[in-house]
Amino acid sequence: MITTNAILLCAGYATRLYPLTLDKPKPLLPIAGKPMIEHIIERIEEIDAIDHIYIVTNNKFYDKFMYWQENFDSKIPITIVNDNTKSEHERLGAVGDIHFAIQTANIDEDILVVAGDNLFEFSLLNLYEFYKEKQASVVALYDVKHKHIIANKLGAVEVGDDSKIIKFEEKPAEPKTTLAATACYLLTKEDVELLEECIKANKKPDNLGDFIKYLSEKKHVYGFVFEEKWFDIGSHEQLKEADMFWRQKFTDG
Repeated sequence: MITTNAILLCAGYATRLYPLTLDKPKPLLPIAGKPMIEHIIERIEEIDAIDHIYIVTNNKFYDKFMYWQENFDSKIPITIVNDNTKSEHERLGAVGDIHFAIQTANIDEDILVVAGDNLFEFSLLNLYEFYKEKQASVVALYDVKHKHIIANKLGAVEVGDDSKIIKFEEKPAEPKTTLAATACYLLTKEDVELLEECIKANKKPDNLGDFIKYLSEKKHVYGFVFEEKWFDIGSHEQLKEADMFWRQKFTDG
């Protein structure tokens, strides 16, 4: 079996969630009674091929993640990676943190990338099966139904009949599609090697979408559309909505 590493991006400072995130990183905020990162890890554990999880955080919250790890029983080995930034101004950005983790841990295989504030219901095993079928990098996509929800907020993705991404626009003012890119990607080892190229070409790319846009213009990248619930938690309202949804889900289940 070909093994895969997972990188969880948790190095943001979440200033929009102050005061909740003044002393606690967003991925450790509770959703239905447990840190949101644990909901994500439960999904990652569905994939037998994942043999290691790297959680990239910053210097401000590194100790918080180390304390959390001491009290969390994971089925998959976890390494906390400190990107050594200390403020919003210094942050490396999503693409920079992926690159930092790869360099620091000497990762030389396919990778699953998930943002630490990206909560979803769908099974990552389904995404992984799609990835194996396509034998190419894939992005999890969610149909938000209305274009105005994407406008200036999310990455808009157009796909062809074969699910191949034919256009990717990061936060367009006038999106041409209702398919939004979620911060959930499976990248081939060969495509990961293009990260440095992308960083040099775009100076300091921040959004994950910058890399997917770059990659999809050079290689075949596919979109996996799921229908289950998805939350991109960036505000107090979204945090509350996600908490209510998961509490209800556990009650019903």
